Amino acid sequence: MRLDPEIWERLRRRARALYEQNGTSHRWDHVERVLALAERLAREEGADIEVVRVAALLHDIGRGEEARTRGRVCHAAYGAELARKILTEEGFLPDFIERVVRAIRRHRFRGKDPPETPEEKVLFDADKLDSLGAVGIGRAFLFAGEVGARLHNPEVDLEKTEPYSSEDTAWREFKLKLSRIKDRMLTPSGRRLAEERHRFMEEFFDRLHREVRGEL
Repeated sequence: MRLDPEIWERLRRRARALYEQNGTSHRWDHVERVLALAERLAREEGADIEVVRVAALLHDIGRGEEARTRGRVCHAAYGAELARKILTEEGFLPDFIERVVRAIRRHRFRGKDPPETPEEKVLFDADKLDSLGAVGIGRAFLFAGEVGARLHNPEVDLEKTEPYSSEDTAWREFKLKLSRIKDRMLTPSGRRLAEERHRFMEEFFDRLHREVRGEL
């Protein structure tokens, strides 16, 4: 199935309006990066690129509702059903809709249902890759700024710090979460990219430690 360009543009407009409700680390620019990565991985892994494109476009449309309810609503589950409604209104076939919905529902890092199909694995990996490398560092500092965190806190026991606090720094995000992502990747292409991006983050934070200590 090839998407009609007019339908694709309508989907983009509808999705972009929903993403404006999200926090700055999950707005439209995040979606564009995940979409580019997802298309690349889909080609390399032999996944259905149209399912992947639509799922990537809509994967975080539930973030606004999750933020509004302060986490009581899972953005993946909510977004999957919202995507079902949008795609039904746009006239997509039921089988295509279901494949997109499943990919969105299973893309969350902490999700209970792991991705199974090539399309689900590609979306999962593309989304996680956007948390790594230079982009991942930028997003970690962006989030830290959103919650009013310090610049750097290597002197504290990170296991005893609280999220959404002044100690929820980019360093904390890397050590407690982002450093584990490379071992969760599901496709060969995703694992290769994750390893390289992970190495860059390690080098960056090593440099940051040294600068903070006045060694550089």
